[in-house]
Amino acid sequence: MDEEEEDEESWLQLRPVEPLPSQCCGSGCSPCVFDLYSRDLARWEAARARKDRSLLRGKVSQSCPSKLSPESFLAFRISAIDKLTEDTYHVRFAVPGNSQLGLWPGQHLILRGMVDGLEIQRAYTPISPASAEGYFEVLIKCYQAGLMSRYVESWRAGDTAFWRGPFGSFCYKPNQYGELLMLAAGTGLAPMVPILHSITDNADDETFVTLVCCFKTFEGIYLKTFLQEQARFWNVRTFFVLSQVNSLEQLPWSYREKTRVGRLGQRLIEELVGSCRRKPFALVCGSAEFTRDVAKGLLRAGLAEDSYFLF
Repeated sequence: MDEEEEDEESWLQLRPVEPLPSQCCGSGCSPCVFDLYSRDLARWEAARARKDRSLLRGKVSQSCPSKLSPESFLAFRISAIDKLTEDTYHVRFAVPGNSQLGLWPGQHLILRGMVDGLEIQRAYTPISPASAEGYFEVLIKCYQAGLMSRYVESWRAGDTAFWRGPFGSFCYKPNQYGELLMLAAGTGLAPMVPILHSITDNADDETFVTLVCCFKTFEGIYLKTFLQEQARFWNVRTFFVLSQVNSLEQLPWSYREKTRVGRLGQRLIEELVGSCRRKPFALVCGSAEFTRDVAKGLLRAGLAEDSYFLF
């Protein structure tokens, strides 16, 4: 092989590899893995056109980042794993230097996993307070046929996982709204938790909160202790909607008055909007179907499109 062919081979080895569809979490992150690929490919093509041999000599930094970044994955050690339900885990990660992660309440991160040689990425929202020092926590629901689920179920305390971020355009500010109407289904509760923390930890924040948690069963409700503690604050109300419960008599007394059986339908959405003590701004998070249906319900209930946010 002559020098020109060797040079060509070197360039081809440095060409960025296009991500697989499984490497995109589908959450609309910016930058997406495909955005990063396009950027790196443009840099590679420009360097090749200029015959910039510094790229071939490896002058591009390959060092590991030391701070959370939307573009680069950072390693975090798993310090604890708790199984909340049959398919959902509460995982705590250590943040080096006892520092804060650096997220706004409700922002999410991207987790990178590897299963059978296939790289996958998924979005998860930390449930720990934004002010937490030295750690962050996430809720992760696992699915029987999910690739990321297989990766997560293999975790043990002391293992390392890789995250990048933060992402998410909703940035809560104290007293920004008269009342927040939070409508969450399943792990859609996650972005509501740090926002709640932010409000109740701040004595100067007088925002009212109505939190509606939708689950299949009473046993499947996440973070019961936390939700009970939050409901003791003067400005917080919590409600539950259980789709697979037939009678309130099956529930503990303390839950009966604040629980509805069935699904979160139009009539209940209108009732919740009408019961708000101040003009509400709604936050919605759950499955794509749940989010779509609730958004339609809020519009029918009289909220304008700029009066709700869909995670």
